[in-house]
Amino acid sequence: MNVVVISVGMADYKTAKAPDLLMTAGLGSCIGICIRDPFLKVGGMAHIMLPTASGSLGGNPAKYADTALELLLREILAMGANKSRLRAKIAGGAQMFSFPGRPPVLKIGDRNAEAVDRELEKHGIPLLVAEVGGSFGRTIHFDVGTGELRIRTINHGEKVV
Repeated sequence: MNVVVISVGMADYKTAKAPDLLMTAGLGSCIGICIRDPFLKVGGMAHIMLPTASGSLGGNPAKYADTALELLLREILAMGANKSRLRAKIAGGAQMFSFPGRPPVLKIGDRNAEAVDRELEKHGIPLLVAEVGGSFGRTIHFDVGTGELRIRTINHGEKVV
């Protein structure tokens, strides 16, 4: 069986079924949201940039935690997933810009992580892993078959959760 690696860009989301993998690179303050149904072995990933679409003038709904999660869930459920079986893992949310002696600028990473937490809770989806924070970027690979999330960082190694 050939494994396909499906690339998820910034402000993008994709779905997959086992044995395929979902991958996104360049998670700084952005968050990679990974959701799967372990019984059907289907799932999806969203690469969100900002906490909420409120106040935005249209644009790409995959850019925001609230609207991207809605779109991702709709597609995963259309694949036959059962909402009560869905589980989530997230990574990213770093503080990429700080200056010595000054407070952290905007704290977008923290705000993104909080918004994703809120949205998952609102939909009743348990968050199994939150690999967020720090001041370094991440690249993630999500295996919808096994639920394995591989997180690679520069100077901080690789971990599998």
